[in-house]
Amino acid sequence: MPRPLWNGSLSFGLLNIPMSLMPAERNVDLHFRMLDSRNNAPIRYERVNAETGEEVPWKDVARAFEYKKGSYVVLEPEDIQAARSESKEMVEIEAFVDAAALGPEYFEKPYVLVPSKKAEKGYVLLREILARTNRVGIARVVIRSREYLCAVVPREKTLYLLLLRYPQEMVDVSEYNIPDAAPSHYRISEKEMDMAEQLIEAMTAAWKASDYKDEYRVRLKKAIEKRMKSKGVVTPVEREEEPAEEAATNVVDFMSLLQKSLSENRRTPAKSATKSAAKETSTKSAAKSAAKKAARGKAGGATRKTATKRAGHRRR
Repeated sequence: MPRPLWNGSLSFGLLNIPMSLMPAERNVDLHFRMLDSRNNAPIRYERVNAETGEEVPWKDVARAFEYKKGSYVVLEPEDIQAARSESKEMVEIEAFVDAAALGPEYFEKPYVLVPSKKAEKGYVLLREILARTNRVGIARVVIRSREYLCAVVPREKTLYLLLLRYPQEMVDVSEYNIPDAAPSHYRISEKEMDMAEQLIEAMTAAWKASDYKDEYRVRLKKAIEKRMKSKGVVTPVEREEEPAEEAATNVVDFMSLLQKSLSENRRTPAKSATKSAAKETSTKSAAKSAAKKAARGKAGGATRKTATKRAGHRRR
């Protein structure tokens, strides 16, 4: 089951209904990766400085608005934070409008409103009264720090929250050459109108969503399966990542570090932990080296004593 985007409430007037906002769509697109055709290695996309050609780490990335070509104004994090709405867990209906007044061009994305426990009464009350009056509720909702205009719409036993486009996002249709005169102006006869109506009546059927499938996706999936069966599968060789310049190459027991971090209820900095382990390993290595030198010294002394005794015997 999908996780809720947020748990909050929906309100109109003094009525407050605890709810969860759940996804109403599922992404079924087939996603592709870009490979280098020379060796089938995945292609990475990097944040590169346009002047130096160097990769830019996330900590150095700033947001800016290009107010004219090549001219930017940089925004600080507090500027963006100040623009965000504070009502993150509330859908407050501001008005109820006739359902027919909301054109299809305004609808953008659907979500499902799910009542919390013991909130069923308010949920059913709002759903039924919207359906009876043929109204939809116009509200605002904050999803992932951005505020959207939305409509609360009843559909059978469910309340949907549909994100709406703002008027400034819409193209003024007067910019296009839309035929707006009477049908007679385009020489459309009554007989043609009657025949078109008869054709529509003959093709009219009950809406059944399950009758319609994404045929392109089905054909593409078959092509992928066919290619896999014909040994078209590519398994790139896993390459070991080179250690960072400052990172120690000694093996560190991360499991013990994690257990220690959990027991102390705090995170252990990986860099300092690695340095500590490296220092400990270095100390042990130095001790072993000293021991080996001492052993070689003793062995050398014993060898020299033996050689001296043999020389004495030969002189005698």
